[in-house]
Amino acid sequence: MEMLSDRVKNMAESATLAMAAKAREYKSRGINVISLSLGEPDFKTPKHIQEGAKAAIDEGKYFGYPPVNGYADLRQAISDKFKNENGLAYGADQVVVSNGAKQSIANIFQAIINEGDEVIVFAPFWVSYSALIELAGGIPVLVSGSIESDFKVTADQLSVAFSAKTKAIIFSSPCNPTGSVFTKEELLPLAEVILQHDNVVVVADEIYEHINYTGAHASIGALPGMLDRTVTVNGMAKGFAMTGWRVGYIGAPLWLAKACNKVQGQFTSANCGIAQRAALTGLTTDLAPTIAMGQEYLRRRDFVKELLDEIPGFKTNVPQGAFYFFPDISEYFGKSDGQNTINNASDLSMYMLDHAHVSVVTGEAFGDPNCIRLSYAASEEDLREAIKRIKEALAKLS
Repeated sequence: MEMLSDRVKNMAESATLAMAAKAREYKSRGINVISLSLGEPDFKTPKHIQEGAKAAIDEGKYFGYPPVNGYADLRQAISDKFKNENGLAYGADQVVVSNGAKQSIANIFQAIINEGDEVIVFAPFWVSYSALIELAGGIPVLVSGSIESDFKVTADQLSVAFSAKTKAIIFSSPCNPTGSVFTKEELLPLAEVILQHDNVVVVADEIYEHINYTGAHASIGALPGMLDRTVTVNGMAKGFAMTGWRVGYIGAPLWLAKACNKVQGQFTSANCGIAQRAALTGLTTDLAPTIAMGQEYLRRRDFVKELLDEIPGFKTNVPQGAFYFFPDISEYFGKSDGQNTINNASDLSMYMLDHAHVSVVTGEAFGDPNCIRLSYAASEEDLREAIKRIKEALAKLS
């Protein structure tokens, strides 16, 4: 007998995790699937960070429950990082360490959203934004950038999206899934619009900060008047190849940091103590491995762009950050190989899995039904083989 809540029944499954599960199912049947669906670095956690965790274990002091919002020295290190790297004056008491940036975002929405409140979401958007807003009782209001505008929302678009029910705005830069990066000059007019509206919180997701090819990361919270209106989300997963360590964090106005601490105290309590010590090592030591990973992602971006440009019907922008391409593939809609007809991006994603044995994610999950997302956080050998397979499989559609 099932007795599921309406909340769970109505919750969308994570499309990225669902496609990864299907790829694993194929692999379990002995099929050589190349996975380009998950946003997970293919690098190992840098050795010196591993050693930091080992030293913490040997020290024997970090086996009990940590403070809900994180160890004081880690929160101070995050505060220093915000100040030195981002121009953000969040004190250590304004920092909350969570079990990944996903929990950080969930905490925020649970803390600020009442039933029926609206959250403006810049689209394309990371798949979990809308689900986490809806789980908190909110309503996502999508404002979409197009591939012609590098998927960036303009101040004019933002200004007409506000209503009396608007409680928050959320966007990522560098962006998952498009790789687009807002410059300071592009953020300034957005901030001017936001400052015209009281009692609206900006959630700035900067988890891909260190995978940025522009040479300068811009935080909206560092712009005039925006610090008290902005909660900045970041973490260790992407730039430090620490996905499995599950360390995310926020810097926020004090009232919101306290509220997130309260929410987290009831849901999970603190992040793992040893993972926090590893994070402290990463934030207070040499960034050379992080920089090297970013340079390698840039190299991959360039050759993957060349390969994608050789596929008829693929329309791609040039991502300035993260490790994704988000091509418009709508030219394939209505085409068939005689047995399979492609009606939408989901159909094309499944066609690629079935016929090219390459897993990607439908753009419908990210708010753009004309696109698919593929990750280039994979080896050069796998990337070249995957795109070769995709090109050959799509050539059978007419």
